[in-house]
Amino acid sequence: MSHPRSSRLAVAAALAFVGVSAHAQSSVSLYGLVDMSVGRTQAPGGKAVNAADSGKMTTSYWGMGGKEDLGGGVSAVFKLESFVRVTTGATGRFDGDPMFSRSASVGLSSNSLGTVTFGRNTTALFVSTLMFNALGDSFGYSPSIRHYFTSGTTTGDTGWSDSVVYASPSIGGFRFGASAAFKTTDAATDGRNVGVNLGYSGGPLSAALVYQDVKKDGASSAIDNTRTVQAGAAYDLGVAKLYAQLGTVDNKSKDTGYDIIGFGARVPVGKGAVVAQLGRLSPDAGADRTTFSTGYLHNLSKRTELYGVLMSDKLDGVGTGKNFSVGIRHRF
Repeated sequence: MSHPRSSRLAVAAALAFVGVSAHAQSSVSLYGLVDMSVGRTQAPGGKAVNAADSGKMTTSYWGMGGKEDLGGGVSAVFKLESFVRVTTGATGRFDGDPMFSRSASVGLSSNSLGTVTFGRNTTALFVSTLMFNALGDSFGYSPSIRHYFTSGTTTGDTGWSDSVVYASPSIGGFRFGASAAFKTTDAATDGRNVGVNLGYSGGPLSAALVYQDVKKDGASSAIDNTRTVQAGAAYDLGVAKLYAQLGTVDNKSKDTGYDIIGFGARVPVGKGAVVAQLGRLSPDAGADRTTFSTGYLHNLSKRTELYGVLMSDKLDGVGTGKNFSVGIRHRF
């Protein structure tokens, strides 16, 4: 009598273990970043405005992501990420911005073959731009981000809708990627975007080369066709990390172009770091723009940081904008 009962208990325990294992093979996480500051904003030649701001150092956002182990080193992956304006609680970077405009994708990932995702994907150009400058992804204070994405140079946004992206696994420190955004039926934005990128990371050195050709951005209005090439590198000396970028943007719609250079450094000090970045935007015709930002980032913990930053933004013949912010950035 005891033997059959023992067998049934063993089978039940085995089934319970299988259920737990299957559950452990799938995971979903909630994450994000909240950035708030107070300070002064001034465009070159413009009037200074004092205000509380959301996302001056990093655009505030929240997201959900997950993966399911399909076996054989292959996983299904997804990501849904939404920008948020913490000052008002509104969704998006601006009115009319889609809810999941930061990222909305699903795909397959292989340990040996790489990852393919479909949907709205962050561009390699944006990732390279934020990686190889000392102010990271700051739309408020990074000269590199401002010169590529907010000065009327590169078009197509930081993410492409209707896109497919391939990212290779690391091979001897090298990674390769390719992306494309398909045509749509909207005549105003009908076009096709393509991009390729090559990166390296090994020891103290990291570098990347990115090319993209943009004909659409998924918005409701026509955009300029632009072709962008960017090279970036960083070297960690231990006592400081140095950054350099060199890029060109060809605006084919306006038959003009831009050269963009940037140099920066991050120096660990106490529980944080001093950061500084200099950038110059030079159009074929028109005024040069020289932007310099510096500040101190102080870590209260691994997830919470206080910051103070200054920026001089000079447009030749127009004037110099003098900006500053003090704020807090929290990751979860």
